Amino acid sequence: MNHTPRILSLATALPPHRLSQNEALDVARAVFGPRMRDFERLVPVFANTGIETRHAVMPIDWYMEPRGWPERTAAFRDGALSLLEEAAGQALARAGLRPQDVDAIVCASTTGIATPSLEALLLERMGFRPDTVRLPLFGLGCAGGVLGLTRAGQIAQAMAGRTVLFLVVELCTLAFRSAEATPTNVVASALFADGAAAAVLRADDDGEGSRLVDGAEHTWPGTQDVMGWRVEDDGLGVIFSQSIPALIRNRLEPVLDGFLERRRLARGDLAGLICHPGGAKVLNALEEVCAPVCAGLDDAWAVLRRCGNMSAASVMFVLERRITSGARGPHLMSALGPGFTAALAQIDL
Repeated sequence: MNHTPRILSLATALPPHRLSQNEALDVARAVFGPRMRDFERLVPVFANTGIETRHAVMPIDWYMEPRGWPERTAAFRDGALSLLEEAAGQALARAGLRPQDVDAIVCASTTGIATPSLEALLLERMGFRPDTVRLPLFGLGCAGGVLGLTRAGQIAQAMAGRTVLFLVVELCTLAFRSAEATPTNVVASALFADGAAAAVLRADDDGEGSRLVDGAEHTWPGTQDVMGWRVEDDGLGVIFSQSIPALIRNRLEPVLDGFLERRRLARGDLAGLICHPGGAKVLNALEEVCAPVCAGLDDAWAVLRRCGNMSAASVMFVLERRITSGARGPHLMSALGPGFTAALAQIDL
């Protein structure tokens, strides 16, 4: 029988170091200002992002000194595991489950490296079974929340009646590199933040819960340089193009409508949106493309304002807000990531 995966529970986690956008600007000015003639011209981007506060895995002074791969990797491993343990523990408790009840784990992250992978490191730490099926996902970037949740749903469907745990963590602040005094790096310092989320899924006909009906992705040819990472001597260098809002306006609509039509839906049939809040310009473009439906965009704006752009984890924060608000009906979940790829899913709340 073709059971639809249910989201039994969901939890999010933020690191302990909270900084205002003004504090982030002060750090960027101290690090980049002396070496960038046009730095003050870029200052308005900090206010224009729509972000008020963000959370970072390390204290603010840590980012003001040069850091190499060993330090960044250690910070990623320790910070990611701490956040995942918190989010996973809360999600399992809300579902009335223990780590021993989990049959499979899908873990998405693109902002650091760990081998053994993060979910493998969590097995003994949290008490998961040694025979737990594991699927680490790397390279999906901001699309990892939607695509990772979709993969977890597909595994739950293939393992009907079993329990699947989806984990996502992104520590975007670790890509702050003081050595690169460029406009792109300044914009990144105005946007990116850290966070994690966990969701428990099961495919059966019992009980209630939001249903992950289906998912899809579309990668546009000739767009591999739009978004991603460069591997530099001192860490990962951010790649993102100023053309992203225009690409959304010019290319996303037929992909979105095709996804809905294959499910016998139109935009007007949607009860709401669960969008990755990549930034103010991205959300404005999505509002135009997704019209007339707009419910849920206020949740995306709220996550952006309070948490910044946490890459793949962000959309799970938006999903959590929609669920806890009591929203009901079919929702379109969406994010855009390296490839350049649109990740889409239908979730019936």
